[in-house]
Amino acid sequence: MTDDFRRRCAAFFAAHGQHPEAVPSRSRDPAAYVAAARDHQRALHGAGLAGITWPAAYGGLGLGPEFRRVFDEEAAGSETFADLFTIGFGMCGPVLLALGTEEQRRRHLPPMLRADEVWCQLFSEPGAGSDLASLSTAATPDGDGWVVTGQKVWTTYAHHSDRGLLLARTDPGVPKHRGLTMFVADMAAPGITVRPLRQATGDAEFNEVFLDDVRLGPDDVVGEVGGGWRAATLMLANERVALSDNPIGSPVTLDAVVALARRHGRADDPVVRRRLGEAYVAQQEVDLFARRIAAEVRVGNDPGSLASVGKLAAARVARQVAALALEIAGPEAVAWDPDDPDGGLWAYGELYAPSLSIAGGTEQIQRTILGERVLGLPREPQADRDVPFRDLRRSG
Repeated sequence: MTDDFRRRCAAFFAAHGQHPEAVPSRSRDPAAYVAAARDHQRALHGAGLAGITWPAAYGGLGLGPEFRRVFDEEAAGSETFADLFTIGFGMCGPVLLALGTEEQRRRHLPPMLRADEVWCQLFSEPGAGSDLASLSTAATPDGDGWVVTGQKVWTTYAHHSDRGLLLARTDPGVPKHRGLTMFVADMAAPGITVRPLRQATGDAEFNEVFLDDVRLGPDDVVGEVGGGWRAATLMLANERVALSDNPIGSPVTLDAVVALARRHGRADDPVVRRRLGEAYVAQQEVDLFARRIAAEVRVGNDPGSLASVGKLAAARVARQVAALALEIAGPEAVAWDPDDPDGGLWAYGELYAPSLSIAGGTEQIQRTILGERVLGLPREPQADRDVPFRDLRRSG
């Protein structure tokens, strides 16, 4: 059966596959990149190749993880536009599958797979990053619905998103972890303002989002009222899985660095060859580990702390490859001919790589998780764990 599926995948990429360098630049022309991404995903959906492991009732194919591996193998070398869709397919979709109502699944999952709706996650705030449970965006009951006021920040692709999963505080009278609720938010709703943030790379993928008296209905609650922390931890676990499943998030791939070494006549340099070999081994380790995590998720198992291990390793490899590219490129990494097709790539990769240590929870957070859940070390003391949120002393 997988042989027939492989032929379908091969035929699709023969007809629609694009080399990553042939698609619009997400940095220089983000609108064109998003349009190309939507077109690609719609073509996938039309070919019956979207949502491979998602239930057929919600637009997926209902197939096993072995089919996803076949797809990934045939997609190798082609642009998959994972940057735009990872949050929807890798994070929001799984949360809706696990905690959403039947109506929510049928309403939101098929449009997500067709790229009619791009999704973001509205979690971090200016005063609640690593300590997400300290968020202060408030959802106040109003009739049978809610009115939301607050601010989110570092929201990836919010300016291109149609929907988002929003975490807000619905009960300030209980400890901070117990007073949260997750909602589906329409990003075009009155009261939502999105402002892109310029990054060190020159991109503006992140955004700050202002919510001023945004009205949400009772059907927008995901899971239970007051059960937002469970939903949030589920989403963050899926985020770490998604990040560990895409080891080199930077456009500076190991193949590109090998080609760079050859152009500079350093492919036979024993030091460079050794470092390339080390990077190759590290990448293979991460790839194999990512397959293990993905297989656990696709058969319904919770990968637990494995996701934190994978995320740490993936971020380390990205920094390793970016640093090696910078060393080989030499002066070309900081000053380049505008006509050079790789102009700026190596500097971009070096500036981009550190972000992978932060996305999905900082390395310090991941190491704390591993220390407590794998090594059995005592938990960090939390003096505010049982204090009602409204009684906490907060800066600002």
